[in-house]
Amino acid sequence: MTSAIELSNVSKIYRRYSARRFATLKSALLGRSLMRELQPDETFMALKDVSFRVPKGSAFGVIGRNGSGKSTALKVVAGITKPTTGAVRVDGRVSALIELGAGFHPEISGRENVFINGIMLGLSKREIERRFDDIVDFAELRDFIDAPVKTYSSGMYMRLGFAVAINVNPDVLLVDEVLAVGDEAFTHKCLDKFRDFRRRGKTILLVTHMLSLVERLCDEAVWLDGGEKRADGDSKRVVDAYLTAVDQSEERSLAATAGHLLSSPVPAANMFQATEGRWGSGDVEIVRVTLLAHDGQPSFVFQTGEAMSIRLSIRAARPTSDFVFGIGLFNADGVCCFGTNTELEHMQPEQLSGDAEVTFGIEALDLVEGTYKLDVAVHKQDGAPYDYHRLLYTLRVASRSPGVGIFRPRHHWAFSSNVRFR
Repeated sequence: MTSAIELSNVSKIYRRYSARRFATLKSALLGRSLMRELQPDETFMALKDVSFRVPKGSAFGVIGRNGSGKSTALKVVAGITKPTTGAVRVDGRVSALIELGAGFHPEISGRENVFINGIMLGLSKREIERRFDDIVDFAELRDFIDAPVKTYSSGMYMRLGFAVAINVNPDVLLVDEVLAVGDEAFTHKCLDKFRDFRRRGKTILLVTHMLSLVERLCDEAVWLDGGEKRADGDSKRVVDAYLTAVDQSEERSLAATAGHLLSSPVPAANMFQATEGRWGSGDVEIVRVTLLAHDGQPSFVFQTGEAMSIRLSIRAARPTSDFVFGIGLFNADGVCCFGTNTELEHMQPEQLSGDAEVTFGIEALDLVEGTYKLDVAVHKQDGAPYDYHRLLYTLRVASRSPGVGIFRPRHHWAFSSNVRFR
């Protein structure tokens, strides 16, 4: 299949800001190569030997974390910057929507900016006049087109830039994350235009953090990480690989945090004033808290709807018949999503002794995507704490379908044989 875009072993090196100065422009130029004179710590590679091809008539996604080289790759394709090494080939007229307001002069009107941008993209004045009404109507800026662009909101900037970019009838459309500032109605309008482009055999190169959009719209994708290509090919396969890596990274980070908290418990505090900490008499102690995924393996990152368990390793200094186990789950704003304890669920304590295990199982973790904090506690029936861990454990819920709200999950309790309830 013919390629509309092809990158072959492309690297891009930028100079870091430093105190180093050349005395004059002449002295800098006489050095022949500014990059050759720079020390390794004075440069960074935004792209490292990256190769991929975009078939003509396809939609192609570029994904990765912030700073991964996505925007640099798009600028290289657009011709805004040249690769340090390697080659870039683009077949056909290119229209790029790379930065919000790029190419607009803030002091002049939207009307004048449309003409200037259209000419920069290769249209004649007559062609712009013929398409002007379509541009303004698509951007929904009829009432503001003669106002200075500096008075526009970010959404108005985006709408006008997108309207100009698609109405120059490009063979290749480059879009970098700008849809994130549009309202939902205009975003749907843009997506419809993307689909129309594909039907007409145009090529789209899309840089975005909206992974669901890449899966829905793009035939193929490339994942960049630290300026290097990690994967390319089928968009769903590439997105799955990227999400797996993100989960593993979060897992390592949260595990390190949990290890620090367990080795350095926070001193006791008044439970009604504390925002985070650990307190209690210590007669019964929670010596370990383990979060378990649906396969029974320890984890800190869970998918929405998966089963998970919270396992408490308990140590009772002496046998007791007065004990209550509790769990509380809070979102990042401190809102309690769910809380319960064995007393609320009508379990009457009979005996607790020695080392024991308590497992709180959630059949389906039906929470929206986000970061959550966990309370775990063991206390007397009158509320006097044995060991209360307040917001000391963090878990991450990942989802392909973000949402809002709080939901009570289905759950069950399980106890080792030396924990008995009547």
